[in-house]
Amino acid sequence: MGQRNKEIIDALKQSHLFASLTELQLDRVYRHCRIFQLEVGQLLFSQGENVVYFYLVLSGKMKLYRVSPDGQEKIIEIVPPGEVFAEALMFMDQPYYPVSAAALMDTVVVGIDAKNFKAMLWDSVDTCLLLLGDMSFRLRKLVNEIDTLTLHSGTCRVANYFLQHAADERECFDLDIAKSVIAARLSIKPETFSRIIKNLREQGIISIDGNKITIHNRQALKGLGTLVD
Repeated sequence: MGQRNKEIIDALKQSHLFASLTELQLDRVYRHCRIFQLEVGQLLFSQGENVVYFYLVLSGKMKLYRVSPDGQEKIIEIVPPGEVFAEALMFMDQPYYPVSAAALMDTVVVGIDAKNFKAMLWDSVDTCLLLLGDMSFRLRKLVNEIDTLTLHSGTCRVANYFLQHAADERECFDLDIAKSVIAARLSIKPETFSRIIKNLREQGIISIDGNKITIHNRQALKGLGTLVD
C-alpha cells in the first residue's frame, strides 16, 4: 500500500463516522473515494449542485458558506482536519448542496461516494447509529450557534471564539485564517472585529503579535463570553 493510500485509510479509521467499519467496508469506502487537492480559495462545490460525495478533510481547512441576495457571504461553518461534512445530504430524495464549499488554505479532502456509502449502511447498524449521533450533535451545535448569534453581543462571540481556540488552558494560539473570515463566521463586520480586539488588548485581557493571540486574563475573557445583549 502506498504512503498516500495508508494516510487515507488511517484518516478514515480515526474519524468517528468510519470507526466501526470492518476492514472490508473500509476498503469499499476507499475504493469508491476520490481525493481533491485544493488551492487556497478554490471551490469544491457550489450551492445547488447535486450531491455526489460527502467529505473528510485530510489537511487544511474548508469553509461552508452561503451568499445572500445582496452579495454578502455568510460563513456557516469552518471545517478542520479530521472532520466530515455534507454527510447527512445522502438521505435526501433529491440531494443538492445547500451551501458552497471552498478551501481557506491549501487543503486536501477525501470525497466519499454518497450513494455507495448509503447502500453500505444497510449492512452496518453501528454506522447508522454513529451517523444519527453525528447529525444530532450537529443539530444541537446549530441551535447553540443560533442562540449565540441572536442573543449575544459581538464581544461575547469574539471572547467565546478565543476561548474555544485556546482550549486546555493554553495561553497562546494562532489565528490561522484571515481575520475577515473569522468576522464573517461570527456575523460581525471586520472593523467591529478589529475594534473588539483593540478593546480587549487595552483592557489587558489579551495581547496580539501578528496572528498570535496571547490570553492574559482568562477569567475576564470567560466573563465577557457569558454576556448577552
